[in-house]
Order: sequence, then structure tokens, then C-alpha cells
Amino acid sequence: MSNNIESIETPQMKSLSEVHATVEVPTDKSFIKNLIAFSGPGALVAVGYMDPGNWITSIGGGAKYGYLLLSIIMLSSLIAMLLQYMSAKLGIVTQMDLAQATQKLTGKKMSFFLWIIAELAIMATDIAEVIGGAIALNLLFGIPLLYGIFLTVFDVFVLLLLMKLGFRKIEAIVVLLIGVILFVFLYEVIIAQPNIPEIFKGFVPKKQVMHPGELTMSLGIIGATVMPHNLYLHSSISQSRKIDSSDQREIAKAVKFATWDSNIQLSAAFFVNCLLLILGGALFFGHGDDLGTFSSLYNALQDTNYAGAVASPLLSTLFAVALLASGQNSTITGTLTGQIVMEGFIHLKIPSWLRRLVTRLISVVPVLICAYLFGDNEEALDNLLIYSQVFLSIALPIAMIPLVYFTSSSKIMGEQFKNKTWVTVLGWVATIVLCLLNFQLIVQTLFH
Repeated sequence: MSNNIESIETPQMKSLSEVHATVEVPTDKSFIKNLIAFSGPGALVAVGYMDPGNWITSIGGGAKYGYLLLSIIMLSSLIAMLLQYMSAKLGIVTQMDLAQATQKLTGKKMSFFLWIIAELAIMATDIAEVIGGAIALNLLFGIPLLYGIFLTVFDVFVLLLLMKLGFRKIEAIVVLLIGVILFVFLYEVIIAQPNIPEIFKGFVPKKQVMHPGELTMSLGIIGATVMPHNLYLHSSISQSRKIDSSDQREIAKAVKFATWDSNIQLSAAFFVNCLLLILGGALFFGHGDDLGTFSSLYNALQDTNYAGAVASPLLSTLFAVALLASGQNSTITGTLTGQIVMEGFIHLKIPSWLRRLVTRLISVVPVLICAYLFGDNEEALDNLLIYSQVFLSIALPIAMIPLVYFTSSSKIMGEQFKNKTWVTVLGWVATIVLCLLNFQLIVQTLFH
């Protein structure tokens, strides 16, 4: 990194200029009115924490280890809340997104390298969305996987249409789809009648989590829960509210309500992820080792040999509907982030429709290759999905390190808005712990 920290200044190009400072906020002090006005960006961030990549890892974790890994979901969610608070604050205070701020403090070569890593992380996220969407279309309508993958490309054009309607409309649609996902899994968990005392025990961390199998699944859950691309996204869309960026009181107000919005929405994502794991534990623990694909989960929900007396076609259909909703939600955030990192790191200026299409096509290629080689063998696609989530966990520190560094600096954030000491300490501890866990995973993979 360059030592010329003082040279950071707001760039001429606004992050996501189409939506920058386009949402009006109240001028009065009403808490509820302000919370409603600032609510929305947190929902777009939260969908990344409940995308299809979470489903196999969370439900699979429940099927293999019961409620053991609920503690990992809780830890991941707490880390996510901390990081997204920093991310939103960085955007509001500096009027730059994380990619722009990183580019300001690094040379062209390093910025290009970091852009590649960010794009790979988005690709890994998009892989989960493409696979989830294609499989949902296959389960609901019988569309072959290869055709379903092609259809997901058109999601980008749906996003372009939504952008014309205004950013608040996008936020409302995302919240609606989150509601669908939450309802489906809450209903299915209630029907499954899980063991409540065992669930509470699952939130207590245990040494068993560090064993090879559990560690791999744990890192998959962390990678699927704490998403690197969300740090870039939140630092950008937190600037969509129209405030006077020269007024310290307005900045403080925006940071306060952005934090409320983020924590509320991430609490909902935490609840959904717990429901996923609880569903896997309640229905499939002890006889669900072969439930490693979306189709097998879909079929198991209507098979009394797996789901017992609660099995029904309704449960499996609701599962597929939620999967489709999750894929559509994540498409919106993934394509927006592709634009943010492309403009922020390398200042590549191309038409928005082409930029989003290129981002999507880059992500679709590995899935198409896999589908072409293995046909409708969904297990191959799901293996690709799981490894993409582990990659996200490995890529996360590359986004975390500059984020914690920037938001802890008084020269960048100012004395009023820099991280408190305990926030900085927690940020660095989370980064170091995750790096150590990733190193342990690599060693175990190579030597076992």
C-alpha cells in the first residue's frame, strides 16, 4: 500500500452513479420515519447471506452433524454484522466504495490483482446463483439444466429494467423475495418439529468443530455466510441516500440508521440460515449423508423414508420456489457488485447493460462447461458449488484487511468516525482467525 494516505479524496465518478444520492430522507428526528427511509441497502446485503450457496452447506451440515454447526452460523453472522457496519460507514463517510478506496491507496498492478480476486469472488457467488436458479427451473418446470443455465443470463436484463424503475423498487422486490424464503423455511421447520433443547445446545461452540470433516463444512458455511462481494456492495449502496456529506451531524445520522438497517436485515438472514441447518438436522440427521444435491433434498422432502410422516409434494415444491426466489435475489446483488469493482479498481467504463452482461457471462462459463461435460448430473454441479463457497472463505481476508485498515484510520475517516478501539481489535481478530482456519483447511486438504 502507498503511504500517501492523505491523498485519498472523493473520486469524480460516483459509485453506482445511477442510484447515488437518489433516495430522499426525512429532515425531522422521527426514529421510525428515518429507519424506514434508510432501510433497503441492508436487505440487498442480506440476500448474499442467504443465497443458494448457503443451502447445500447449511442443510448438508445439519444432515451430517445435527445442530452442531449452529455455533458457526452464529459466529459468521456476528462477523458479518461487524464487517457490514464498517463497510456502510466507509461509504457514507468517505463517499467512496471499498474498491475505490483500495484503488486510491495501491498501485495499478496491485489494484488489477485485487480486481481479479474480487471478480473471482463474485464469480464464485454467481456460480451458486446460476446453479440454484437452473436447478429450481428444472425441478419446477422440467427445464433441462443446460437450458436453465442459459435462461439465468436474462436475469441481467430484468435488473436493467428494475434500475429504470428506481432503487427503492429494487429494494422492495428484494424484501418481498426475502419474505418468501423466510416463510417457506419457517413453515417447513415447524412441520419438521425439531428438538428445541438440542437446538439451543448447538449454539454453544464445541471442539468437535475443528475436526477435518466439520472444519471443511464450517469454512463452507463461513464462506457462504460472510460474503466478500457484500463488503464492496454495501460501501456503495449505503451512498444511495441523499444527505449533505459536508454536515457531520447528517453523516452521523446516516451511519446510525444504516447500521440499524444492516443489523436488522442480517438478523433475518441469520434466522434463515439457522432454519436451513435446523431443517437438515430435524429431517435428515443420521440418514442424510447422500443428500448432497438440491434434487436429492427436493426428493427427500416428499419421501417418507427421509422426512417421515411430514413428507409431502407441497414441502418439496415450496423448497424449489424458495430456491428460485433466492437465486433471483442474489442475481441483483451480484451484478451490481460486478459493476462496482470494475469501475472502482480499474475504471473500466462500458455501457451498463454490457458491463452486467459480461459479469454474468464470466460466471456462467464454468457452470456451462460443467453442465456440458456431465449433462444433467446435478452432483457435479453441486460439488462445484461447494468448492466455490470454500473459495469465498479463502478470498474474504483480501477484502477484510483493507476494510478494517481504512475504517480504523483517523486520516481517512476522521476522529469522529474511525473505529473505536474494540471494533478495530475485533476486526483484526476475525481476520486473523479466518486466515488461520483457511491455512488449516489447505494443510488438511493437501496432506489427508
